[in-house]
Amino acid sequence: MGSHLCEACLERGWTVVAVDSFTDYYPTEFKRANLERALQHEAFRLVEADLAIDPLEPLLDGAEVVFHLAAQPGVRASWGQRFDVYTSSNVTALQRLLEAAKDRPLHKLVFASSSSIYGDAERLPTPEDVTPLPVSPYGATKVLGEHLCSIYQRSYGVPVAALRYFSVYGPRQRPDMAFWRLIDSALNGTEMTIFGDGKQTRDFTYVADAVSATIAAAELAPPGAVYNVGGGSRIALTEAIDLISSEVAPPRLKFTGRQRGDARDTAADTSRIRDELEFVPAWEFSAGLREQIAWHRQPALTRGS
Repeated sequence: MGSHLCEACLERGWTVVAVDSFTDYYPTEFKRANLERALQHEAFRLVEADLAIDPLEPLLDGAEVVFHLAAQPGVRASWGQRFDVYTSSNVTALQRLLEAAKDRPLHKLVFASSSSIYGDAERLPTPEDVTPLPVSPYGATKVLGEHLCSIYQRSYGVPVAALRYFSVYGPRQRPDMAFWRLIDSALNGTEMTIFGDGKQTRDFTYVADAVSATIAAAELAPPGAVYNVGGGSRIALTEAIDLISSEVAPPRLKFTGRQRGDARDTAADTSRIRDELEFVPAWEFSAGLREQIAWHRQPALTRGS
């Protein structure tokens, strides 16, 4: 999503400084390929830095808007011995960024939260005023991140807006995510494990819609605001499998038990972001998934376009 956001900002005539620590969560060459188009733009600069340890004040010099998408992703991987990676990347990095931002005249700092904070939500579609009850350590770090943003907004006036993204998909998706793996299975015959019965539902959000909502929050959201960002409809994983089967080939699937940390169903109540920021998703699910399939058909290291 970060590379798409960079390109959208450049198209608006903004100067962009992108920061990435290039962790080993998935191959670095994929990440760099995603940036090929942005790197050709004279108003774009890439800085390799770790927000959890490196000096941040120089990165904010002259900045008017900060988009904080940096985090350690992965619901299932957040259990066990690697949790310190999640606290460093999702909590410490954010707190250090807020400290660096607190005395600067920013217009907005947009924080990327997640629908994972809701867990098995008490009602669907889920509005923002539902009490967060995450079912994974990853979701817990995102709840803490929102609390940190609120504290710095109330105590120091940092103009933070938080966005709870629901299952973003599309070109350049991470290779650990479901659609990437399903399409790879269909194209290459690799076996993919499905956790659960496949009937679990998600409010899948096309990446271009997620980017539009993010820019709208930067321009229009009041400090302290929190918004759901969803695609507008609940889709069962089996529906995605059927579409991929018809467009490519049936994936090779192995079904196993549901994993800890996986919510059964998610659905975003997006009335707040629609009413306050006039954001309405533009992409239908089937069209967005076909775009991801087309991207995936490209050679692995030329998928930045």
